[in-house]
Amino acid sequence: MYQTLTYLHSTFRWIVLLSLLYALLRAFRGHFYHKSFSKTDDSVRHWTATIAHIQLIFGIILYVKSPVVKYFWKNFSETRTSWDLLFFGLIHMLLMMTAIVLITIGSALAKRKNTDREKFKTMLIWFSIALVVIFIAIPWPFSPFVNRPYFR
Repeated sequence: MYQTLTYLHSTFRWIVLLSLLYALLRAFRGHFYHKSFSKTDDSVRHWTATIAHIQLIFGIILYVKSPVVKYFWKNFSETRTSWDLLFFGLIHMLLMMTAIVLITIGSALAKRKNTDREKFKTMLIWFSIALVVIFIAIPWPFSPFVNRPYFR
């Protein structure tokens, strides 16, 4: 089960990133080109948050099942000095949860804004901040913190 969860979580990140980038593209175009906030824009906003929440579920289940995380918490006084273990035991989870909260807040605020321009601007700001946090928290192959392959 652990291998399957790792594969799903690793693969699904691309769907999260693509949906977030697409939502940001639509928000950018809508805000700067004064477009109206269409049903499609609202669906993109909604589905971006939903996809992020699905990834969060995969991540939480993986976190609970992970032998690395179990080892980290069992031996916290020793493992907190290991960057790899600290990253997956604490940093990755905290940053990703922060990103999901930012996406959720941005989505909820955008939904409640009165004007189309405000909706696009809200999505643009909150989703951009979330994307930066996600880019920091993903264990990219080129990351100086901890690295994993693009696909598991």
